[in-house]
Amino acid sequence: MGTISMTVNTALLHRVAEKDRSPVPFLLDGEPATALEGDTVLTAILTHRAQLRRNEFSHEPRAGFCLMGACQDCWVMTASGERLRSCATFVKAGMQLTTGAPA
Repeated sequence: MGTISMTVNTALLHRVAEKDRSPVPFLLDGEPATALEGDTVLTAILTHRAQLRRNEFSHEPRAGFCLMGACQDCWVMTASGERLRSCATFVKAGMQLTTGAPA
C-alpha cells in the first residue's frame, strides 16, 4: 500500500471560502503572516496558530475569552511595546505583533 501524506494545520480558526477581501501582510513574532482586510488581530493570529499567547502567570495557552474587549485576556504587544486587545483591534498592513510576555 502507498503512503498518504497529510499537511496538519494547527490553526484554531479555519477559513471556509474567502474571495472578496484583500490580503494584509503583517509580522507575527518576527515571522511573515497574512490576514484579510477587516480581520481583528485575534482572528489574524488564530488563523495561523492554535493559541493566541500564554498566560503570563500560569503559562497556560490562551485564545481570548469574552471576544468583545472587556476581559483583557487577548492582549498582545506591538514591536514598539504597545499593548493591544487583539479581539477589538483590526490588523493593519505592516503591523509587527509579539505574543510573548513583555521583557
